[in-house]
Amino acid sequence: SPSEAFGPRASRQQSPATEGRTMQVPTEVKFLGMAVACVAVVATIAFLAGSRRAQKQRIMHAFISRMLGAGGYDYVIVCCSNLSGERYWQARLDATVGEVTGAAGRVLVVHEDWNGGAGNGLGTLYAVVKASALAHTKHRVDLLAELKAGKSVALYHTAGKGTRLAPLPGAENNNKPAVRLPSLITVNGERTAITVLEAVMRQTSIYADRSRGRLSVYWGDQVFVPSDGEGFVNPPTHHADILAALGPMPTASEWAARALHQYGLIATDDQGDAIQLEKVSYEDAAALLPKTVQRVGTSLGSFSVSADLLIAMLKEFKPELDAKKGQMDADPHFWMPVTLSEDDYVKVMQKKGTSPAAAVAHHRRLQTFKMRVLAESPGLRFFGAVPTGQEMYWWDYGRLGLYMDNNVLLTEDSLSAKALRHFLGAVPRVQHSSVGPVQVSSKAIVLGCNIKGGFIGPRAVLVNVHAPYVNVDNCVLVNVSSTRPISGVDGILYNVVDAETQGSLACGNKAVRADVFLPEKGTTLPRLGPAKSQHIQVHSSLDTDGGVAWKTKLDLNSMSFEQIHTTNKDVDVTAAQDEAARQHKQVRDAA
Repeated sequence: SPSEAFGPRASRQQSPATEGRTMQVPTEVKFLGMAVACVAVVATIAFLAGSRRAQKQRIMHAFISRMLGAGGYDYVIVCCSNLSGERYWQARLDATVGEVTGAAGRVLVVHEDWNGGAGNGLGTLYAVVKASALAHTKHRVDLLAELKAGKSVALYHTAGKGTRLAPLPGAENNNKPAVRLPSLITVNGERTAITVLEAVMRQTSIYADRSRGRLSVYWGDQVFVPSDGEGFVNPPTHHADILAALGPMPTASEWAARALHQYGLIATDDQGDAIQLEKVSYEDAAALLPKTVQRVGTSLGSFSVSADLLIAMLKEFKPELDAKKGQMDADPHFWMPVTLSEDDYVKVMQKKGTSPAAAVAHHRRLQTFKMRVLAESPGLRFFGAVPTGQEMYWWDYGRLGLYMDNNVLLTEDSLSAKALRHFLGAVPRVQHSSVGPVQVSSKAIVLGCNIKGGFIGPRAVLVNVHAPYVNVDNCVLVNVSSTRPISGVDGILYNVVDAETQGSLACGNKAVRADVFLPEKGTTLPRLGPAKSQHIQVHSSLDTDGGVAWKTKLDLNSMSFEQIHTTNKDVDVTAAQDEAARQHKQVRDAA
């Protein structure tokens, strides 16, 4: 205490007049002592917090190093929306899987030919059916037998129009997972930008070891670094488990502050069994969850299943798979009916437009199925969660604004930016580039560029840009070939070929330009395309939500985003990429 700190020195030699009396410490001395003690406490807390953060950063960077190192899935299944995408990704990933994941996994790319869509639940099972046939044809192996024998299998869903990312997916000919990020990999001897899908494959490779004998299912547009290694270090304890940012059960005020009512949630009890909830209020969650709940967190949606459960599911849903009829998503149709009570499940599904009778029937079907699996394969519990930690880094590229923000993030000095540079290999910040006398900020990212002069500001990200001169900042330029100077602040140029000779190519004022290349009709599938190859400029802005403006023809555009999507629908993606490469080369050779 302050009196103990100051009292002994003053009371060691007491005069006879003061002997036997309590020494009075001056008030200002007391306050000074208390202040010193408070400062010491605050300093200690700050030191411990800083030490904890530093330790957490070291751990997370170790996780990233593991993602970049050797080790990945034995089999990689990619589910596309059409045959053209299937052919493109099979060729692309055969060439890049080793570099991207650190393991020479066997790639099996299929497309979903299911009228109206199967949903991501039945779609997962249908992709496995098609991948099994492809594995037998291509590699002469029984995929399910390989899984039973302990091989690891990953499945990546890539379907979706990418409306909120428009116009970038259109520039990849509706191939949303092919949108590029600032990282260079080698494809057939040439350096090119990594795709979002390949980045997701790199990140999820960290779960390959714990997934032996399991199928792991992921979505193809978001990248995260877990802050908790429990999820990939500890062996599975359940037939099915789902990735979730688990933490202690929050209070009502914490629930509101974190806006948990806006997310799908996972809760786990003292046995590690998980319950899945839709977007619910704190009051509803408290009513639905058992008293034994230990942890709660947002669901990432990605899940894994044991070989035994997968084989049982293929058998259970064989009527739907054979008929290619029905639509089921994993969360409401696989996991909720096995974790919620019948009454609670009916209430949830009624909000989704399902009749009570249909909800009751499905709930009972899945409960019976669950009991059968547990009886036939008793070694594991049924449904659990894989914790990612609540301090993870999460970089989402599913919206145009997020694409801009998370790419410009690379130029910053935050902990998240350092982690992203590590993950994407953007260290050093200038790589494989010829920038002549260009003034390049030490914070800018410049990869695979050839620029003869100008200025690249501290918040600029340039990937495969070829131009005589640039003057840009707070811009993202990816695959740009121009015969004239490029200038601007705050904009995106994506897959742009500009052969004009007058003025400059603008990149600023929140403007976005993405060019679409269509091959001539002989290389389109399956219907005829344009008689001649086409080069279409598509314009937008960072303030435009492509999902909202999907059907609207914006200024400067000849078509709406929807019309671009329709035009791209039957294009051979590989031929379109070749046409784009030809036109890029033509401009670069002329420069």
